[in-house]
Amino acid sequence: MSKFVAGLAVLLLTSVALPASAQTTPTMAAATPAPDPALATLLTDYEAFLKANDPISAGSEGDQAAKSKLPDLSRAAELARKAPLEAFLARAEAIPTTGLSSEDRLNRDFLAWVLKRSIESIQFDDRRLAFDSEGGVGQTAAYVASGTRITTRADADAWIARLEGFAKLYDDGLANARRGLETGFTQPKSVVESVLVTLGNEVAYTAETEPLMKPFATLPATIPAEDQAAYRARAAAIVADRIVPRRQAWLAFVRDDYLPAATDVVGIGSRPGGKAYYAFQARSYTTTDLTPDQIHQIGLDEVARIRARMDVEMRASGWTGDFAGFLAHLRTDPRFYASSREDMIEKASEMAKRADGGLPALFRTLPRLTYNVRPVPLDIEATYTTGRYNGGSLAEGVPGGYIVNTGKLDQRPLYELPALTLHEAVPGHHLQIALQQEAAAGPYFRRNVDVTAFTEGWGLYSEFLGEEMGFYRTPEERFGRLSYEMWRACRLVADTGMHWMGWTVDRARACFTDNSALAPHNIETELQRYIGWPGQALAYKIGEIRLRAIRTRAQEALGDRFNVRDFHDALLVDGPLPLDLLDARMDAWIAAQAAK
Repeated sequence: MSKFVAGLAVLLLTSVALPASAQTTPTMAAATPAPDPALATLLTDYEAFLKANDPISAGSEGDQAAKSKLPDLSRAAELARKAPLEAFLARAEAIPTTGLSSEDRLNRDFLAWVLKRSIESIQFDDRRLAFDSEGGVGQTAAYVASGTRITTRADADAWIARLEGFAKLYDDGLANARRGLETGFTQPKSVVESVLVTLGNEVAYTAETEPLMKPFATLPATIPAEDQAAYRARAAAIVADRIVPRRQAWLAFVRDDYLPAATDVVGIGSRPGGKAYYAFQARSYTTTDLTPDQIHQIGLDEVARIRARMDVEMRASGWTGDFAGFLAHLRTDPRFYASSREDMIEKASEMAKRADGGLPALFRTLPRLTYNVRPVPLDIEATYTTGRYNGGSLAEGVPGGYIVNTGKLDQRPLYELPALTLHEAVPGHHLQIALQQEAAAGPYFRRNVDVTAFTEGWGLYSEFLGEEMGFYRTPEERFGRLSYEMWRACRLVADTGMHWMGWTVDRARACFTDNSALAPHNIETELQRYIGWPGQALAYKIGEIRLRAIRTRAQEALGDRFNVRDFHDALLVDGPLPLDLLDARMDAWIAAQAAK
């Protein structure tokens, strides 16, 4: 999901739209000391702080009061959070680790990690990048609407209050973008041109296509018909009087003020303070201390490794020509492409259901929350990626969503669809996120923590699991899986190249065009995403490399006693962790299994 959808409640580094939670796995459960009282109090206080500052996540868990509220995106509010965060950190560091249970030690260390990065992030004022290639506040509002289900009059009143609150969200976003323009911390021209497409679609919404009205499309019978009509009329008036003028103001500002001042230089490293900011982003998204230069080299090494495997599958397909010719064949042969939007959704749905059938052999614990397969909304598909996952809510009765782009079908090859399905649906994002949402134990902050290296590393690891599931049926599909892995390796090369080394977009593009079967439109969409969201693209491959290394250690240590179902439960059910903490956690699990 985009930076601004994923970050709809990201007031700190601790909050994203992909909730996670902590729970002691059955394989690790044991008698432990009573919880440390100082830590328990700290976690309770921090939970109250998070809920107050992140009503989106709190509302998704059923907090009725939070459903009527929205986060404060202003710079003043961000600066005001620094002192409380520093106080929480001081309390965490004052708790001695000796005598703590393993769970308390982990929670104390994890909380300190989160707080340090939350505090460090404030100095960069990156809300000045108030939009990316896919949108900004408008997409945040639409995303919140898509996850809102009204079952009571209280829910209806809460949505009315949120609609009114979106006006301030727009105002804060515009103020942040103006500050970015004034300080030279801006998006480049190509990103501005991309977002103008989305903003143009937003101002063209009709009564039938207005996303903010969709929560009122179906209301419960317990609300009388005349009251239902009154709610809809009130909502329509708010949209017309408060939201539409702000959409128009956003479009005018970006078109008339921002675009003329935008530069062709794509890398954030060229902006004031951009080098330090990008190094921080690299550390934050990978949850490591790797430098951009080290990450770049890892990417180059991975490109070479994956390319060798792609050659094997190319020959297995019967192709006797060169690599470039095979890519041209894959990109142009009509048998590799869906014939219609409906055909694309049907094929994605079949693959998703087939993936469901492969889960019991790999996992002991499966989520209760289901997911569906649905298309990317038409108004945003032109600048949207091929597929995404939108988290659901068991508490609110909202399914998870595997979102498939059904536009530009000649750029959506079917040989890549199996890997996409495994990544976005199961055993990828839906399985991981739904399990975390349903875990009852553990502190609140771990249910809402941003550990992109784990989350996206798991998604990429899930594409690899497709090989064990026998999911890839042809050499072309296996090549597509490797092409997707190459895509993530090229991300390391291109993202660091543009933002750290000063590469042009043309130089960055070459890694994808020369080494992957990605369609040209997808490559362009992805490049704009990386340009507009510095550092996020680094998380996938770094996380996947670490997850596979942990599994290798477990297999080597346990030999015939290694059970993949137990391993995956131990890895997933506790929720995501920064990679160093995850290493320590899983090494302890391996040792416990070896001692049995």
